[in-house]
Amino acid sequence: MVKFPNSFLWGGAIAANQAEGAYLTAGKGLSTSDVLPHGIFGSLIERTPNESFIKDIAIDFYHQYKTDIALFAEMGFTCLRTSIAWSRIFPLGDELTANEEGLAFYDSLFDEMAKYNIQPVITLSHYEMPYHLVTQYGGWGNRKTIEFFERYARTVFERYKDKVKLWLTFNEINMSLHAPMTGVGLPENSSPSAVYQAIHHQLVASARVTKACHDIIPDAKIGNMLLGGLVYPLTCKPDDVWETLTENRKWLFFGDVQCRGQYPGYMLRYFKDQQINITITEEDKRDLQHTVDFISFSYYMTGCVTADKDEYEKKRGNILSMVPNPHLESSEWGWQIDPKGIRTLLNLLWDRYQKPLFIVENGLGAIDEITPEGEIIDDYRIQYINDHLVQIHEAIQDGVDIMGYTSWGPIDIVSASKAEMSKRYGFIYVDRDNQGNGSLERKRKKSFYWYQSIIKSQGELLR
Repeated sequence: MVKFPNSFLWGGAIAANQAEGAYLTAGKGLSTSDVLPHGIFGSLIERTPNESFIKDIAIDFYHQYKTDIALFAEMGFTCLRTSIAWSRIFPLGDELTANEEGLAFYDSLFDEMAKYNIQPVITLSHYEMPYHLVTQYGGWGNRKTIEFFERYARTVFERYKDKVKLWLTFNEINMSLHAPMTGVGLPENSSPSAVYQAIHHQLVASARVTKACHDIIPDAKIGNMLLGGLVYPLTCKPDDVWETLTENRKWLFFGDVQCRGQYPGYMLRYFKDQQINITITEEDKRDLQHTVDFISFSYYMTGCVTADKDEYEKKRGNILSMVPNPHLESSEWGWQIDPKGIRTLLNLLWDRYQKPLFIVENGLGAIDEITPEGEIIDDYRIQYINDHLVQIHEAIQDGVDIMGYTSWGPIDIVSASKAEMSKRYGFIYVDRDNQGNGSLERKRKKSFYWYQSIIKSQGELLR
């Protein structure tokens, strides 16, 4: 019988820049997400007053959060992961005084969640930062950004210390290797040395705010967040096995620093071999010793790696380019579906770090059709999440300490990669299309009632 522990947190995950809208409301400043209106892989643009884009309104969560949280409560959520938009709190990023209207919005949001006993899981920086910090300082390439981020983090820790007890530092921190503007505020053509220096500043900032969280909210827990980019060797050739280890280390490195408090030897060798030069001060080394309490991660797919670079075509999926696995099926967006991979990943992370794990993103993006009767029969989504939850339960039986599961995203939101509404993940349908047309009406899908039953039964109805 599948049954999850009573302490297991059930919920969903969204991000401010993909859900809130209200992009310049109540004193909010421009963010890097606002100047990437066509998604992570779109072009950077300078905003003008007469232009509007889909993320400017998104699903209008800023104004409709009470309706949405009531729907989440109806499903039985015990937690909700979302993010604070840094530029709502410090519109430019370098101010000494926070924007009270921005702070008040999140007070209201967290209070609404508390009405339904939904615990907030809050990401400090989810694919955005104040754009002013990019134009005036060079983003995370400038060491001063550590100070600005720490001021922001301390501000929200002090403000919400009685309301938020679970925090994450940077969303999918390893994605900066693939989309530097979104990750660290650097141009896409930046050198490896520049990107890794910016990443280093972000890792130091993560460690500093981890300490700040422990100081300000002693009963809180703070974790990191990794893009779980697990890859397998395409064959058992030793060269393929080594290539796979190397590829996995490219993202595990971030967890190594945040969980172990120092740079691993393999990374220092990589810097030397690739002639990547970064500055790491003695103070930085001391700061990095402030390690996270738990590890959170996203998981959507796996891929394969081969040392034979020309033999197999790579396909893009969730930022990473991977060799397709011939034993797996794919989603409409070409993301390969591998439920057993999440059990493998959970065991790998537990063996490596021995820290509690939290699956904070997992879901299926698909094109949903409304039947003539007005229903959305998304059995494909039910099957996907069912199969992954079964494997998560297997990992618990393996002895892995797992805090909870938040599906991405429980309500349809604007996709991160290409700013689409047609790529839907939700249990709740939002009436809006890629051109921004629609009433924004919310509608329960078949998966809404299924997820409700899974939560209510603590997983007993999984099959």
